[in-house]
Amino acid sequence: MNTKINFAGIEMKNPVTVASGTFGYGREYSNFFDLSKLGGIITKGTSLKPKAGNKPSRVCETASGMLNSIGLQNPGVEYFANNDLPFLKEFDTAIIVNACGSSIDEYVELCKILNTLDIDGVELNLSCPNVKEGCMAFGNTYDGVKQVTSKVRKVLDKPLIVKLTPNVTDIASIAKAVEDGGADAVSLINTLLGMKIDIDKRKPVLANNTGGLSGPAIKPVAVRMVYQVSQAVNIPILGMGGIVSGDDAIEFMLAGANAISIGAGNFINPYTSVKTVVEIENYMKKHKIDDINDIVGTVQMN
Repeated sequence: MNTKINFAGIEMKNPVTVASGTFGYGREYSNFFDLSKLGGIITKGTSLKPKAGNKPSRVCETASGMLNSIGLQNPGVEYFANNDLPFLKEFDTAIIVNACGSSIDEYVELCKILNTLDIDGVELNLSCPNVKEGCMAFGNTYDGVKQVTSKVRKVLDKPLIVKLTPNVTDIASIAKAVEDGGADAVSLINTLLGMKIDIDKRKPVLANNTGGLSGPAIKPVAVRMVYQVSQAVNIPILGMGGIVSGDDAIEFMLAGANAISIGAGNFINPYTSVKTVVEIENYMKKHKIDDINDIVGTVQMN
């Protein structure tokens, strides 16, 4: 059986990656399993300068999911390059850096630096729902997405993936902007904007009032959006949103995803990603599939 994929020019041993913001820079999870078993690691959102993130409370549990309002807290690209990247290079897995910014110029300057690092690709974060500037300001219109994508493309030679927000009216048109802007791939979905209220205090649980909903609760929305985008663009798709098993991963791939990413599932069980790798292989054996790439986009609609 062949589980290897080439995702937008990035060679991976299998289609399983871990989603930005749910895996840090891999150190904590390396205590549980060999990170080399993964197809790729997408780092926590990394910015030009260090970010403190939002004030607490920043996380709460919901039915079949969680809300987070971390606000892209991270130590900045210089710290990443000097401290986290050398650690990640110890493992035989693709390294994709999630890049975030609060202005187009900031995205460009950050990607100039990332272009000099020994990484496999960049995931441009245009979709974080819980920061007050950037991301959503660019990520919810065709023109905004195309503009920032095309400007980053001019300074980045490495594979460029653009991560989309589901908090839009027409996800297919936003994905088309990614393709038209010159990106190599698109990833979706990021979290859905949500709120939880403490009925005793009569106040939102999160200090930021709203946050991003992730986990199994959002999977049907994510699968639908991946399918819609697969019908609209010709570039590869990294699918995510509520994946906690091999069956979930296969569902996304049938809908049109070339690779998948596991997010909140890492919090439920630190072994979720490696378990998913094994379960994908078991599915291939059960259905006598020789090459995992053969199932991509093969759902037969009613």
